[in-house]
Amino acid sequence: MPTPRDILQRYWNYPSFRPLQEEIITSVLAGQDTLALLPTGGGKSLCFQIPALALEGVTLVVSPLIALMKDQVRQLRERGIVAEAIYSGLRTSDIDRILDNAVYGNTKLLYLSPERLLTDLAKERIRRMPVSLIAVDEAHCISQWGYDFRPAYLRIAELREYHPKVPLIAVTATATPEVVTDIQDKLSFGKRRGVFQQSFARENLSYIVRHPPGKEDQLVKVLEGVSGSSIVYVRSRGLTKEIAHKLSRRGIPAAAYHAGLEPAEKDQRQADWIADKLRVIVATNAFGMGIDKPAVRTVIHYGPPDSPEAYFQEAGRGGRDGNPSYAVMLYHPSDGERLLRNWTYSYPPIPEIKRMYRALGSYLQLAVGGGQGETFEFDLTRFSQNFGFDIRQAYSGLKALEQSGYIILTEDLKQAAQLQFIVPKERLYDYQLKNPRVDKMVKSILRTTQGAFVNPVQLREGSLANFLQLSAEELRRILVKLRGDGVIDYTPERQGPQVVFVEERIDPDNLRIDEARYNFLKERARHRIDTMIAYCEGNERCRSQQLLRYFGEEDPPACGSCDVCRRQSVTPPTNRQVYDRVMELLQPRGEVTIGTVLRAFNGMTSHTVSGYLQALINEGIIVKDGDKLRHP
Repeated sequence: MPTPRDILQRYWNYPSFRPLQEEIITSVLAGQDTLALLPTGGGKSLCFQIPALALEGVTLVVSPLIALMKDQVRQLRERGIVAEAIYSGLRTSDIDRILDNAVYGNTKLLYLSPERLLTDLAKERIRRMPVSLIAVDEAHCISQWGYDFRPAYLRIAELREYHPKVPLIAVTATATPEVVTDIQDKLSFGKRRGVFQQSFARENLSYIVRHPPGKEDQLVKVLEGVSGSSIVYVRSRGLTKEIAHKLSRRGIPAAAYHAGLEPAEKDQRQADWIADKLRVIVATNAFGMGIDKPAVRTVIHYGPPDSPEAYFQEAGRGGRDGNPSYAVMLYHPSDGERLLRNWTYSYPPIPEIKRMYRALGSYLQLAVGGGQGETFEFDLTRFSQNFGFDIRQAYSGLKALEQSGYIILTEDLKQAAQLQFIVPKERLYDYQLKNPRVDKMVKSILRTTQGAFVNPVQLREGSLANFLQLSAEELRRILVKLRGDGVIDYTPERQGPQVVFVEERIDPDNLRIDEARYNFLKERARHRIDTMIAYCEGNERCRSQQLLRYFGEEDPPACGSCDVCRRQSVTPPTNRQVYDRVMELLQPRGEVTIGTVLRAFNGMTSHTVSGYLQALINEGIIVKDGDKLRHP
């Protein structure tokens, strides 16, 4: 059997493991139930992917994020590893084929969303699969103490009944002590267990909070003061485009990134940023999962997220290469008010949730007693307008129904069209002769895809329509006709969230929502928001200490590099330290603006820094040229 290090070098071309990875993998291969808490960028996925390749059989990976599943499957396939994913929105025939391949084929990793995990179809096949390992990604989702509780996760332990001797690994980047205990309990960890946790401390990451009168100007100052790649997190898709445009106009190459972009466009922007063709990605929280770029010098938040867990995970995407990096929060008091306002909307009264459930049945034209296991396309905006709901409350009400186990509201994702020829090649040729209008299209599909007679293939409708000089609507009409004529099996392109009915639709008066649990979740959410506001508004306690204490680390040391620590430092730098820092700033281009130098010493007054600089000028070490400093 190849060793874990052999597998690491063969498939990933990495010379060695990151901290704790090898110990975690050894624990899994020894058959222990294992919990791995690694910070963002710590390489959590490898902790179950490498054992999957070392063991005979299939590794089941449960993940709540469709986009992340798709991305990991794509990366594994690019490395020559057989991986598949099952999630809401797939056709039954595709699910059937993927499960069959896992039972009889050579699938190594099978990713499943939690709602698809324990359907009758999946359960029957999982019983027969040669399962070697169960992996639970984003394991904090199983805990009501966590910031992203998913009730479907509570049923994962049922898998262990089918394969009681198979070890389980749970991984997460963020968990408080209560969540760590809860994960092990809810996943039925055995007596032989391993819990591996790195300190959440990031010694090379400086946490900074700024309260500027104008965020845009402060954002530009940060980007001008710290060179290198950056992520700017904002709260809406519209803001990604607006800020990226403004940065570009100021000469800072930037692009927007959010879930609504075309997949090809997202891939291109991500690739350009990783290759340093773009300096800044302005993104919603859709950006970052599974993306490995070590040299990110700044992660800037244009306002706080609603939990320390989310902030720590996003900020932690900076400085994975171990070099000095900055996590900068731009905060205005109105940001705290927004978080509290959103919290109010996020927990509508229970009678209102029941009204939403009734409206949902009407919107989908679903009768009482029907819908169990069915998936429906869903337009949240239209639903809210049709029934007079505030869109934020409507979303939160549907999420409450999800947490009570009635429905699942999936991510807003774009799913490519799929097509498969279901007639023999000879009959297809006859059809082309009789219908010359479709001949060019059929030839184009066959030329640009492989295996369309055996399995469904993805179809880029926009590209195909452009090549054939048709509108998208004309192309779809032709494809629908081919489907009607029994020539193809065709699923049109879809975009937007979907609603899955976990249980059959019941009379809303019989809806059961655990009020005590609902209020508990509401209180926990308020605690996380209050903690986040205190982090942003407080100026007396080390930022790193605040985060580490939240995650259960007792008496962590002050970091010495956050804005609070710098402000409290009373020891002025020596002339040599100032000289070294100025030489470091001059190094990339041979010159640097005076403003950049002043910001590099932001724990000191401009007057004090100017005095040091004047001494260096007087000694002839540097030369002042207008607003710039350079070598003599």
